[in-house]
Amino acid sequence: MDTQTQTKSSLPALAGGGQVMAIVPQTFEETFRISRAVVSAGLAPSALIGKKTGDDAASAVAVAIMSGAELGLKPMVSLRSFTVINGKPALYGDGLINVVRQSGKAKLLNFGYATYSRKMLRAAGVLPSDEDEKEFPGCTEEAFRALSEDERTGGFCEAERLDTGEKKTVIFTVEDAKRAGLYQDNPLVDKYVWENGSKIFKKDQPNDAPWYRFYKRMFGWRAAGYCLRELFGDVLGGIRDEYEAREIADADDMRDITPRDEQPSKPKPPVPPKPPVDDAEVVEVTDQPTDGALSDRQQPEEPEAPVEDEIIDDNDFFEKLEDALAVVSDLASLEEVWTEFDPMARFDGKPQGETNQAIAKAIRKRAEKRIGGAA
Repeated sequence: MDTQTQTKSSLPALAGGGQVMAIVPQTFEETFRISRAVVSAGLAPSALIGKKTGDDAASAVAVAIMSGAELGLKPMVSLRSFTVINGKPALYGDGLINVVRQSGKAKLLNFGYATYSRKMLRAAGVLPSDEDEKEFPGCTEEAFRALSEDERTGGFCEAERLDTGEKKTVIFTVEDAKRAGLYQDNPLVDKYVWENGSKIFKKDQPNDAPWYRFYKRMFGWRAAGYCLRELFGDVLGGIRDEYEAREIADADDMRDITPRDEQPSKPKPPVPPKPPVDDAEVVEVTDQPTDGALSDRQQPEEPEAPVEDEIIDDNDFFEKLEDALAVVSDLASLEEVWTEFDPMARFDGKPQGETNQAIAKAIRKRAEKRIGGAA
């Protein structure tokens, strides 16, 4: 009895009320150890590592952790906040706001979606200021009535620095979104869908785009991205939000990718006529081959193989690749389709291979943008 009582009393007591601290690496070796653990546990975002495995995947995770550490983010928060677009790190909308708030330099940070807010429109410079209203009574209402319905509605972000007292208000209206091709208000759209393992184009399908489903959040994030990057440039260090980064990446891809053989040739000046040549002396040749075979000099040149079939095949390949990627809904399915088509290996070492590979990459980036925007 005494032995059992002594054994129970020797058990360690559970401590309560303690604070759990995040593991923050101090050296590159510690960062790489954490990155390997993240990859081994399967917690590395697929948008970050792609097809990388082993140390290559751990290196991508380590770079994301180091990028977040420069902004004051803990390792696991960095992995949840960062994405990679066109080889450059970008923050999700809430990650951008989180970095500014954790910096301790924001006295005020407010964003959202508003309609008919004269206060926000005046702070953003759309409506006349209070001084102008005093000097010209009624100018505010006159300017407000001149605005359209779309120009009065949208996202806003107002922020103020704690150290300098600088203030800034930015609005992103429905008119701005329509001009940028972002706004969607149709509940039904025409798109490709998968049915029974095949892709079918259907009309009047539910619109699952984020600018239709979560338009208030998207407007607020877009306004916050513009406002915070201008007011807290020293905190963000040039990091952009993911949506703006995707638009910039698409703009960089908008270049002439037409193969050189298909481009129209530049006009050339006419070639001057050749000078007259005296007739050469005719010499009769008597030592002709007796077997009827043509000499090497007289052998006809073999015609070059036509390239039209190859060009048609490549065009069909790009159409099939784009159609297949147009209906995938996640990055895992995108990788499966990309691996199945394998355009990098198809065009490797072939004529115009680099150009065709660039076309395939552009098709993939458009699909990644669509998936990222719908997430």
